[in-house]
Amino acid sequence: MIRDDRFLISRKAFAIDLSTVTGSQHPRGNRTAFSGRANAVWYRRQNGVTRACIGMLMLFSHYLPAPLDLDDPHAILSAELDGRYGGDCHGRWDGTGYWGAEVPDTRDAHLAILQPMLANYPAIPAGHDGWWRF
Repeated sequence: MIRDDRFLISRKAFAIDLSTVTGSQHPRGNRTAFSGRANAVWYRRQNGVTRACIGMLMLFSHYLPAPLDLDDPHAILSAELDGRYGGDCHGRWDGTGYWGAEVPDTRDAHLAILQPMLANYPAIPAGHDGWWRF
């Protein structure tokens, strides 16, 4: 992944909760295969409407040149990871409506992050590190 200091919605960047970056790796010939995940938030725009999204990123690479330091989230995120699937959105707020979890506690937890996130667009929400892109 690549870390940008400046946010551009066209780059489809993610702000990541570094405390949730996890993964495992194993040898694959003379390379290393890695599979992991991280909780993230991001902005997307559709039909002129900006949306704040929350969900999970699947992090993987089948052919890394060397093993990663699994205790260092920045080392994991800085690797050449494959992001072809983007984020798995669990909740989305567009300023007027919420889409996502139906469990009230989960919905409320999402909105506690998404509402101020959208109100402060394009700021990185507290507790997240950004902007990361594939």
